[in-house]
Amino acid sequence: DVQLVESGGGLVQPGGSLRLSCAASGFIFSVSSMSWVRQPPGKGLEWISSISRGGTGRYADSVKGRFTISRDNAKNTVYLQMNSLKPDDTAVYYCAIDGKAPRGQGTQVTVSS
Repeated sequence: DVQLVESGGGLVQPGGSLRLSCAASGFIFSVSSMSWVRQPPGKGLEWISSISRGGTGRYADSVKGRFTISRDNAKNTVYLQMNSLKPDDTAVYYCAIDGKAPRGQGTQVTVSS
């Protein structure tokens, strides 16, 4: 079975940073494009970033220049480095196989002073 386990969330002040991780198993990670999506309180899922199997990242305008996606195929893990966090970044963050629905529990990110 496909398993995606997100971690690294927490409470951070505006302007702070967090690094999210997503450990993947149950599929061939190295040939799979991966994505991060988020769900703000009371809203729907929002795509924020994807990374190709070759390591090329794409970003939503809302996070471009602040977030960096990366992957370690040896560890079957995808990361999301989040800098200059804003209150609007508050959400549950999920990773997913690109184009498919999230399957994990997500990790809560709260940006507040």
